[in-house]
Amino acid sequence: MYFCPLQLAKNMPNPYFKFKQFTIWHNLCAMKVGTDGTLLGAWVSCRNCRTALDIGCGSGLITLMLAQRCQAQIDAIDIDEGAVAQTRINAQNSPFAERITVWHESLQEFSKRHAKSYDLIVSNPPYFIDSLKCPNQQRNTARHTDTLPLHELLEGSRRLLTPLGHLALILPYDQRQNLLDAAGQQGFYLCKETAVRSIPNAAPKRILADFSMENTAVPLSNQLTIEQADHQFTDEFRELAKDFYLKL
Repeated sequence: MYFCPLQLAKNMPNPYFKFKQFTIWHNLCAMKVGTDGTLLGAWVSCRNCRTALDIGCGSGLITLMLAQRCQAQIDAIDIDEGAVAQTRINAQNSPFAERITVWHESLQEFSKRHAKSYDLIVSNPPYFIDSLKCPNQQRNTARHTDTLPLHELLEGSRRLLTPLGHLALILPYDQRQNLLDAAGQQGFYLCKETAVRSIPNAAPKRILADFSMENTAVPLSNQLTIEQADHQFTDEFRELAKDFYLKL
């Protein structure tokens, strides 16, 4: 669900998107600022988070949202050179530069080379499987699972998480069962899930999911609607995004 609500659409021709506490330039990377990343960055719990990792950081949007919300030391990784450069620029120009480190590495390499562990791992991963590709290789890398299949994302995350750490992802809702099955195979337990729909009564388009390796309780399950029928933001979305969007 890469879409931009109507109130924000007029800003999208610009090579940047201005939030309340930072600005995201996205002219060097394939994936522009969109609702998916904003949802995950605002939704995920940062409680007791001292270290965090953003896998496939793109423009650095989620990295900077986490930095605004907590005092964690944050690492961001991406295999695309343009995305790494973009995140570094956006981080350096933010109030949170001293707490962000950006790495030009794949998760597969990073999880094997670095003796690190994280309280929180987040990812808005590529999710197109066996789909038609476009001529833009940078965009293909960002959107298709060739370089980061779901099982490798989960396996690498498991190696990097602290014992009580959490992994938070956003994926198309029609991949929910596949996600739950693959996560279970890696020893993850679902803690919380939110089904996201664009307008009332529409089918869910995205699943926000939070996992841990500790099986402590029945997972919390709820729903979130982005816009009302008149294309105004719902109160629940306003509450979620109010610390970030200028217009809220």
